[in-house]
Amino acid sequence: MEFVKDHIWQVLIVLNYAVALSAVVTILLKKVNPTKALSYIIGLLALPFLGLIVYYLFGQEYRKNKIFSRKHVLNQSIIKRIQEGLELDTKAINEVDDLLDQKSKVIPLLYNNENSKLTINNAVKLIKNGDEKFKLLFNDIKEASNHIHLEYFVIEDDKIGTELLNLLCEKASEGLEIRIVIDDVGSSISSKMKRKLRDCGIEMHPFMPVRFSNSTGKMNYRDHRKITVIDGKIGYVGGINVSDNYVNANNDRYWRDTHMRIMGEAVISLQILFFTTWDFVSGGELEISNTYFPEHNCKENVPLQIAASGPDTDWSNIMEAIFVAITNAEDHVYITTPYFIPNSEIVTALQVIARSNKEVKIIVPKKSDSWIAEYATNSYLEMLLEAGVEVYQYTKGFIHAKTMVVDGVFSTVGTTNMDYRSFNINFEVNALIYDKKISSELTEFFNEDLKDCEKLDLKLWQERSKRTKFVEAVARLMAPLL
Repeated sequence: MEFVKDHIWQVLIVLNYAVALSAVVTILLKKVNPTKALSYIIGLLALPFLGLIVYYLFGQEYRKNKIFSRKHVLNQSIIKRIQEGLELDTKAINEVDDLLDQKSKVIPLLYNNENSKLTINNAVKLIKNGDEKFKLLFNDIKEASNHIHLEYFVIEDDKIGTELLNLLCEKASEGLEIRIVIDDVGSSISSKMKRKLRDCGIEMHPFMPVRFSNSTGKMNYRDHRKITVIDGKIGYVGGINVSDNYVNANNDRYWRDTHMRIMGEAVISLQILFFTTWDFVSGGELEISNTYFPEHNCKENVPLQIAASGPDTDWSNIMEAIFVAITNAEDHVYITTPYFIPNSEIVTALQVIARSNKEVKIIVPKKSDSWIAEYATNSYLEMLLEAGVEVYQYTKGFIHAKTMVVDGVFSTVGTTNMDYRSFNINFEVNALIYDKKISSELTEFFNEDLKDCEKLDLKLWQERSKRTKFVEAVARLMAPLL
């Protein structure tokens, strides 16, 4: 003991590197993405103690551990029956194939990966910005008669959040079932409001609560989804959280975002997805009834799939769908994303089609809400510009929309950013739409946003200072950890 006391720092350093080397072996055996693995290994070996803390909090791989099980929900007889009812006949599938040509490769990919069904009978309304979303959402909630389900990364009890939560309390007093899932890191609701919700009879559970005693890597795996299901008939999905940041009437900085309101068969997929999360966070044996899956009488026919990904899926479903859509582009790809910190597969796909004389345009914020994400994003832009990709920086405010349009027939709106976290770590959800009209509307959104952008010039971009490039390089090295 005397020796330990006299050489405490030497002992701690030895222990640090003994544990760090064990962690390095674990990383190598797990066959993690090389870039991500190298980032963790450098951190473990070059940053005593700090490297271990970062790996302890953020480096655990839960997808392989299968701690996020959805079997209890998916194995229920009613869910099996409903999913079987969504199977399309050969004629319907062929009609979509004829419309999409190569883009239809996404359909079997998601079906084989995650049993994600293509639905046809849907009506879709694109929503531009939070002001429009909340007006529609509040009207739908007021008309609700049975149940309301919400799953959000961010719910705050600020002005718009309080208005929503008070409205939900009113509906609960009418006898409606109301369930809310909030991410424990992203959301901020006061104890007073939580008590009010509980007293109103609203059930609310946090997703993977972070406590210092047992947080470990759980604080790294977040529920980034934004889902609302009303009476099993109306669904909302997209980039808009519940916060004044997203409402330009309440916000000093202009916030540009895109969301979707869906009626039809695709709401069934959103409902099932919500129940899988609810089963996990509530820890209960939830028995699902037909009440949550009413008959749909939608007369419109917008083909779409609901794609989910996260540590509970065997594959990076949304990233793979985006990759397939890009690589099969025949004319153009238009991408809007607030964070562009992609993996090598997406970068290569964009470079290859741009160098194949396809039109590739990307909109990113000029000023992000995170300085490290901004520098990390900027570190990728030069290699895109060199390949012929047109890069635009949004200057009107902050652009938070997560959309993509390919060849005017395929599009996607959802919660997934073009970054490591969305592709591999967070729980995400996107709607993949196989429709010319919706793709045309999203293209109009894109072209309108271009009016508030600055187009980057390769030569001018290369003239950034060495200091800026160095900061970008460091941010990029940290990108897998963001």
